[in-house]
Amino acid sequence: MDSGLTVRFCTNETQNTREQFVQKLRVMGFDISVSHVFAPAPALVRIIRERHLRPHLLVHDGLMAEFEGVDTSSPNCVVIGDAADKFSYQNLNEAFRVLIGQEKPLLFSLGRGRYYKETDGLKLDVGVFMKALEYAGDVQAEVVGKPSADFFGTVLKDMSLQPHEVVMIGDDLVNDVGGAQSCGMKGIQVRTGKYRPSDEQHASVRADAYVDDLAAASHAILTVR
Repeated sequence: MDSGLTVRFCTNETQNTREQFVQKLRVMGFDISVSHVFAPAPALVRIIRERHLRPHLLVHDGLMAEFEGVDTSSPNCVVIGDAADKFSYQNLNEAFRVLIGQEKPLLFSLGRGRYYKETDGLKLDVGVFMKALEYAGDVQAEVVGKPSADFFGTVLKDMSLQPHEVVMIGDDLVNDVGGAQSCGMKGIQVRTGKYRPSDEQHASVRADAYVDDLAAASHAILTVR
């Protein structure tokens, strides 16, 4: 039965394009379109074009299609995403050299997560390498994606809803739940993915509810609205 709720998918996925992301979810049974997916790379491309920037890209090969048509010659800024195995010393050092060669270095990070979970376990996320470049280049990164207030604001505008009318469901306590709450939304954490039991005793972020899975979160929303 159709709940009548407006649903959007906010992801910090930076290893695949939105189209690939949607394909994965459709295999899982989700009926969604690309227009319902909000990811960091397309948002950053808009910023790059508005500000007439030429990025040095340290991103996953699977994401490169999102930057098609972007001028990367003589780069005057650095963009990093979850580049996985491309986070080699050589590639990080190359990004550092671009930063240090600018009078006013500019670093963009597609999210700032510390780690994420795949089938073979937890893995370091982009935020770890963002911090390294911030320190080396004496620069503060502009984060595009969760938990950026601008990122959440774009999604709220698309839904034509006010923050108090929206609930964010995610497994990342700080970036999903905390980011949403800082914008005036409710935040529910699911005990899946990167969830850790210690999240429920976090010093500064407390979810509005903790549930075992997405189905339980959906039920909670439908029964209290």
